[in-house]
Order: sequence, then C-alpha cells, then structure tokens
Amino acid sequence: MLVASVAAGVLLAGGGGVYLAATADGGGTGGAAAPPPLRLDAKAGGDGGPGIAPGEPDPGGDVVYKAEGPLPDGPASAPVHRPEGRVTAAEVSRLAKALGIAGAPRLEGDVWKIAPEKDASGLRLDVSAEAPGSWTFSRYDGGPAGDTCLKGRACPPPGEPKPPRGGAVSEAAARAAAAPVLKAIGQDDAKLDASQVMGGTVRVVNADPVVGGLPTYGWSTGLHVGSGGELVAGSGQLKEAAKGAEYPVVGAEKALEELNKAADGPGTIGIGGCATDPPAADAPAPPATTCKPDARPKELAVTGAVFGLAAQFVDGERALVPSWLFTVEAETGAQQSTVVRTAVAPEHLAPPAKPAPTPTRTPAPDEGTEPVRRVESYRIDGTGTKLSVTFWGGVCSEYTATAQESPGKVTVRVTERPSDPGRACIAIAVEVTRTVDLQQPLAARTVLDAASGEPVPRG
Repeated sequence: MLVASVAAGVLLAGGGGVYLAATADGGGTGGAAAPPPLRLDAKAGGDGGPGIAPGEPDPGGDVVYKAEGPLPDGPASAPVHRPEGRVTAAEVSRLAKALGIAGAPRLEGDVWKIAPEKDASGLRLDVSAEAPGSWTFSRYDGGPAGDTCLKGRACPPPGEPKPPRGGAVSEAAARAAAAPVLKAIGQDDAKLDASQVMGGTVRVVNADPVVGGLPTYGWSTGLHVGSGGELVAGSGQLKEAAKGAEYPVVGAEKALEELNKAADGPGTIGIGGCATDPPAADAPAPPATTCKPDARPKELAVTGAVFGLAAQFVDGERALVPSWLFTVEAETGAQQSTVVRTAVAPEHLAPPAKPAPTPTRTPAPDEGTEPVRRVESYRIDGTGTKLSVTFWGGVCSEYTATAQESPGKVTVRVTERPSDPGRACIAIAVEVTRTVDLQQPLAARTVLDAASGEPVPRG
C-alpha cells in the first residue's frame, strides 16, 4: 500500500494567510477491491439522490459560487466514518459525571436515562443506546406546586424550564464550563464557537470535533451555559465515528463545479422569462413546462476551501462523508457562511433508488382524502417525548399527526379529513398545532416533514 501525506485543505489567497492541513492516507489502495457504491439519502434521508449535507444548498437556489483564487486538490482518497456499536452504562455514567448529574443510568427500551422522580426538579440525561448515541441534557424544574402561578396566567406544564435571569457569561467562561464535558466524550480537540447568545442570558458553545485528523461539519456538540456559569442544556453524539470504506475523492475545483450544477436546478432561462402569447380559444393547451424568470443568478465569492467530513445520511443512517467545506462571502449585513459539497468521486456514488409504484387502493372510511399538510415548525417538551408540530390548516377539517421513528430521524405526517364533506364551509387559513407521543426521546434526531421530505425547523 502506498501511503502519502497530503495537505487536506488551504484557505485561498482572498481569505487570509491561515493554513489548515490534515494528514490522510492518499495514495490509493493498490490491488484492494473497490469500495461498495455509496448511497447518499437526499434531504437528510428523504428520497434518495445525490445527497444534501448540512450546509449544502437545495437545487434551484439561483446562486453561482465563484472562487477568488486557486482551489486545493486535497487527498486522492478518504474514508467514510460511521458510528458503531451500542452505548454502555459506563459511557453514560462518564458523561453524566461531567454534566454534574448524580445517579445510575437505567435502560428503558433503547434509551439510557438518568432523571429525577416524577414532578421533582433536577437534572435529566437521555442517551440513545444505538450508535451514534445521540444524547440530550436538560434541567428539569418539575411541575407547579400549590397556588404558585401568577393570577391570570396558566401554570407552565411540568418539564418546561424556568426562564434564566442575569446576563450571559463571557465566551471564556462558557468554554471553561464546556471543557469537562468535551473531554469526557473525547472531543477536547474540537473547534469551538461560543459567540451565540440565546435570550440575552444563555451562551451556547458549539463544538465541531476532529475525526480521523479532519474537521467535521454537522456533527456538533452543543452546550448551553446559564448566566451563573452552569450548564443548563446540551446535546450531541456519544459514540465515536469509526473509519470505514475509503473512496477516491475529487479536488475542490471539481466539487465547486458540481455545487454550481446543483444550485442551478431545473428550468430554462430565456428572453422574456416565462411569458408567452395566450393560445387561441380552439387551440389545444400547451404542454406543462418549467421556467425561471429572466434574471442573472446571484454570484457569491468563495474565499476558502477545507477538506473535511460532513454529516450525511447513508442508507438511512448518519455518517461522516468526505466533503469540501467552502467559506462563502457574506451577503449584505450577514456573516460568512459554510457551504458543503460531497467530495466522493461521482462514479462511486450509487444512483438514486427508483421509488416503487404506489398501488391504487380505496381509502379506509377514517382516512382523509386531501393531501397531507406541510409541517412548518416543531417544539419538544422537557421529557423529549412529546413532539408538537405546527402547520397551516382550515376550519373545515380535522387533522391528525403521526410519527415514524428511526435511529437518526423522526418523520411526521399530518393528514386531513373534512369535518362534514357534504356541507359548504368557508375557507379560512388557521395555524394548527398537534402533538405526537414519541416512543423514544427526540434527542439529536432530525425531524422531517413527510409531505416535502424537508427537515422541519424548531419553532
């Protein structure tokens, strides 16, 4: 086997004089067998396709990314990393100790739990027993006791955290509070960002771990530090991602070319946009087409490129895939952003799976016949098991929300059934919320909308 040390990535001339490198086995695999085709699930595990990593734009964005200088080549090959195995009680106890949680973990189904007794205040930790060991931490304040609510206001439900008081701690203090936890989970060398402040009182430390000598994107550990310097919430992955099959990768220039193809999306740009002369009254209807307005795409400058690993769904499970992490110039009034493109050579990506034809059947009497509603946002309660989803509906229908759970995602479907199909009803749009009971705490799993396949933002 030929082994070579290569520079994994460099910032471009336009991005400053910083140099970032990582060592990787890059000289190929000699006579080793070719790795199996890599199947990336589009839109975070939605419907197959080329795959969209965190930070990667959806097609149709009308954006062109242009490098300000030469782009690095990177290594010749790099491995995919996948978390493996089950989380042990000892691993949960080590994390709990760093978080300041007392008590022994107990396994309930596929989740390790350390929690106060019912309606008691205290610290709570939930860890998925299956890799990647997604975990969530929160301070549980229990339910209201006696007549403690303000007159004229409803008591908060049990598990809803009390609003913190005081201002946010400094970035240095937040990093110090997060350090023991990051060391306990083997991420003390992670890249830290403590600039985010929530509600003016809670400072968030986002830690992007280094895996296999490479920076990561979308695999963060988040720790919330209260105004008193105490940890008040957090989430992340407990199992380390292990090195898997190695794949040939493309350089940053080729990846940027593919990124621009994806951002361009379908459609036709033509003189006059989409406007055409109306057909004659007796003429057949023209075929349906897609087109874009006659406008030049927005051009954004790429000021840096680093070779790393980005979180993707591979065959329905979370993994870290070799990717190029591009630094993109800020738009007016915005900060610089990171845009991601998979670096695995296209010939080693499995083609999108062809969806099976949907069989025609007669709906059951209790099923809705209207299209499913798109979920706009979600909230999760203090236990992590009650998922409330919000969507736009009407006053003439009844709505039901259901959830399909897997280790890496929760897919929510909202179905509609007319209240009185034979009766006229005024069409008024109203905001509707429905709550779903999850079998396991949401933890760090992604919430997907079944109607669109898109991730749902937290409200």
